[in-house]
Amino acid sequence: MVIQPINDLVAIAAKKGVKEAVLSPGSRCAPLTLAFARHPDIHCRTISDERSAAFVALGMAQQLDNPVVLVCTSGSAALNYAPAVAEAYFQQIPILVITADRPKEWIDQWDGQTIRQEEIYGKHVKGSFNFPDEFSHEDKVWHAHRITNEAINLAKSYPAGPVHINIPLREPFYPKREEVLNFQKDLPNFEMVKGRNYLNTDEELKLGENLKHYRKIMVVPGQQRPNEKIQVLLEKLQEEGKALVVTDAISNLANQNSITYHDTFIPHIKEEKDFEPDLIISFGKSIISKGLKLFLRSSKAPHWHVASPGAYSPDTYQGLTRSIQTHPLAFLEFLSKINPNHSREFIDIWKKEDERIHNRFLKVLEGARFGEYQALHMVSKKIPANSKLHLSNSMAVRYFNFLGLKNNEFEIICNRGTSGIDGSNSTAVGCTFTTKDTVTLITGDMAFFYDRNAFWHNYNMPNLRIIVLNNHAGGIFRLIEGPAAQPELEEFFETKQALTAEHLSNEFGFTYQSASNVDELKVSLDSFYNKSMEPKLLEIFSDSKTNAEILQTVKAQLKGA
Repeated sequence: MVIQPINDLVAIAAKKGVKEAVLSPGSRCAPLTLAFARHPDIHCRTISDERSAAFVALGMAQQLDNPVVLVCTSGSAALNYAPAVAEAYFQQIPILVITADRPKEWIDQWDGQTIRQEEIYGKHVKGSFNFPDEFSHEDKVWHAHRITNEAINLAKSYPAGPVHINIPLREPFYPKREEVLNFQKDLPNFEMVKGRNYLNTDEELKLGENLKHYRKIMVVPGQQRPNEKIQVLLEKLQEEGKALVVTDAISNLANQNSITYHDTFIPHIKEEKDFEPDLIISFGKSIISKGLKLFLRSSKAPHWHVASPGAYSPDTYQGLTRSIQTHPLAFLEFLSKINPNHSREFIDIWKKEDERIHNRFLKVLEGARFGEYQALHMVSKKIPANSKLHLSNSMAVRYFNFLGLKNNEFEIICNRGTSGIDGSNSTAVGCTFTTKDTVTLITGDMAFFYDRNAFWHNYNMPNLRIIVLNNHAGGIFRLIEGPAAQPELEEFFETKQALTAEHLSNEFGFTYQSASNVDELKVSLDSFYNKSMEPKLLEIFSDSKTNAEILQTVKAQLKGA
């Protein structure tokens, strides 16, 4: 039986610019699956594992900057979306989550695949809607149209994020052979009109007067997509001595002037008052460096956060005094035009420490024993320009922050919304579906094997390159003071495992290479980024204990710089 309001939902989504859907097989969701699959303007993929499917959709929406639809059947399938939904919420990525459900009267009646699905994602979605379960009155149809419009508008409005539509469906689910799905053209489309995203003259005058009270201004961009205009402005601000700029790897804004080795030298300057700012200006989302966060909190400096209208301002550094509702580019253009009472000495002492580490770094790292740190330094020099680099959480993203790279020609992506290891593979796979450019995934063994179903589908990914750092354990726990000192470290924290990625590579048709030393890695990297018809996987073997020792030794030698 054709359920016309379901077809209307899909038609309205298409009218509002939705072009991609990720579907997971199921019977209760059949009317939704068929409607999306048969709509001529929406490209559908099917991913069987809902946990993986949701991260695939996240990886796509993050690159497209447009809602991607998720569709699943009733019951625990919807719960499997939850980790990716939370990640999308905190990364502000637009996803339209559509879950098929039992009719309300069958909830809690021990019917199969039935759980409590209304508002299942709690406060980790921007909004949750429950679709009508019958359409005998025209107002029910009007309500269904309104829900669809409101949900998509909400997902796209700043700050973007996931929105949930729960749809109770009754049998029969499948149309008869002769029935044709009708995607009406004359359907309501409620458009959004965006508000202003700039500072007016009065606001600029007030902020300019306030800035005269501060001499040591530090700008700390958080996670965001690359933005060449912002990057140029930040470089100019520091070059002209108007502000110090400290950039984490995931900000995608590191430039020749910005401070990038802060993770290495902050432990040695945290007691020195000359390094403390008297004003922190932030924009974007989270930063990686725990050391930088703790340093800024201890400074007690006032904090201004800049974000477009509608966003919330987190008090990350425990000193929030001003939330500036404008686009960061507009604020930085304003900041570049004024002449604050700045301290050149403040910028110079940070710059001197950064250059000191940079000048010593290469020699120290090349003289170290082979391990993950040295391996990733070698890999970083081979990553193609204009490509995408996905980093898993735990050590992969931290190593890249330690490397202090400047002026990257590739985009760095990491699931830092919730900072979990789940979904790293799937997010990278979703990214490959949006671009022909190379997508590199660098991941630890735990995150990699945790999300192996990311590759359980029928779609080609010739542009995917995977580097697995296999130390047969959760190596980060050796670097955290608490678990590292416990006798239960190896069994209950590192969780040692003996797997290698070779069997998985054979199973999914990947080209497999491995390396256990510098020479083997050089040989592998020589051809790793050559074009191919299938994904390539390079597994770098090392020892967890040795990696921890190398990292501590390198830090000690750099401290001596």
